[in-house]
Amino acid sequence: MDTLIGTSSKMNLTSTEAAAYLDALVPLVDHLEDRRLFVILPFTSIWVARDRLTGTHLRWGAQDVHPEDSGAHTGDISAPMLADLGCTYVEVGHHERRRDHGETDDLVAAKVDAVQRWGMTAIVCVGEVQRLPIDDVVESLHWQLDPLATADPSRLVIAYEPAWAIGVGAGSAPAGWVGQVHAAIRATLPPSAPGAATVPIIYGGSVDQGSAPALLEQPGVDGLFVGRKALDPHVFAAIAHTLVSEARRSVGGIGIDGP
Repeated sequence: MDTLIGTSSKMNLTSTEAAAYLDALVPLVDHLEDRRLFVILPFTSIWVARDRLTGTHLRWGAQDVHPEDSGAHTGDISAPMLADLGCTYVEVGHHERRRDHGETDDLVAAKVDAVQRWGMTAIVCVGEVQRLPIDDVVESLHWQLDPLATADPSRLVIAYEPAWAIGVGAGSAPAGWVGQVHAAIRATLPPSAPGAATVPIIYGGSVDQGSAPALLEQPGVDGLFVGRKALDPHVFAAIAHTLVSEARRSVGGIGIDGP
């Protein structure tokens, strides 16, 4: 399966700005058929993505979802609403949601269930808050991933996003470290579940043009989740064009030989 590269604009891009962004981005990347590309926009701009990206190779999605399909939840957005807008992906469990809104691992799992129930793919963000020894990171990730044991692996993406590598002033985690953690995540996913071995595990956290090649050379890195740097469509396009060697594909590509 092809490398997965996407971006979330967070609380950026009005619908007017999103239209200009996508109009600039599409001709730069639409010919890339050997990788899967996606953009995740604010709720108010998803209709723009549907209008601009239908018929292209790019997919679109949302930054959050409510676990219930409907009801008295003023201001929230449900999975059927997102599916109706043609979303392929829904991001859940980002560090900023956990930090600012008190989201728990169990709530994240409930959101994953809602996303998958409506035929979409959940991108679940996991990661440690501060730099820790690898054994402590693995334990933290185990607790975050354990509630996902019953999720459908065919509609699941795991995004490793250490909080210490996110935000203005932060830098990407070292490629070798990311490779180690991705291998640990792969080992944590339930091996008995059909398709678990092919769940894409992507890295997010201050990804830029300089860090992308080394990250994608790591056998356990199946793609990238780009943040603020991708607000420039030309930068996102450049990252999307990053080459992945044939040697790396044969060792760690999604759904080829596994970890």
